Amino acid sequence: MKRRAFLGSCAALSGAATLQALADAHADSPLRPYSRTRLVDIHGDPIRAQKLAPETNYVFHYPYESTPCFLLKLPRRIAEAKTLTREDGSSYAWRGGVGAERAVVAFSAICAHKLAYPTREVSFIRYQRERSATSGGAVIHCCADHSVYDPAQGARVVSGPAPQPLAAIVLEHDPASDELVALGTVGAEQFDAFFRKYDMKLELEYGPGKARRAIGDRAVVRELTTYCKTTIQC
Repeated sequence: MKRRAFLGSCAALSGAATLQALADAHADSPLRPYSRTRLVDIHGDPIRAQKLAPETNYVFHYPYESTPCFLLKLPRRIAEAKTLTREDGSSYAWRGGVGAERAVVAFSAICAHKLAYPTREVSFIRYQRERSATSGGAVIHCCADHSVYDPAQGARVVSGPAPQPLAAIVLEHDPASDELVALGTVGAEQFDAFFRKYDMKLELEYGPGKARRAIGDRAVVRELTTYCKTTIQC
């Protein structure tokens, strides 16, 4: 039991040190820490950055069981920091991609305008690789209101009515194992507004009070095409 307690203390200290290092790295953009959540596939095996298909929509839930996020491997290295602006005029820094190629990024999949998000039935928001009649390529496009975000620029708004970027999910990458862990967010969150708007729907889908439950130590990553029945193109 003493050995278990010692190992547990070591793990806790390691996690605290990691969060402190991230907090220091995001001194100009306060990190909002949530659960330390490993990204895994449907079999429970760790997601590895090198094995992600480039420019493919992956979805996972974080930091709550009902709040979806996009995981993307962009076609180029995104290493430089970006300064972004919230709707209230305050600024924050986004630190770019992670992984050996610094091309893996993650963002909340809740649109910053009217809170459209991927459901099991349909998704009006997704990353689109090619140009379309209504926007350019390599963007996150919400077809519900034509808000367009650039994931290579911290999901800043390119066009449309969205008043601010999508919240970014802070990822930790282990170079030795190539695994990915979600640690928190930077930017303007939409979670409270999301829960207010979809309260009844989420209660029916997840059960009373469960939509707001923290995701825990693992989040399952799926391709958007397998997660929802229909993805709207525009």
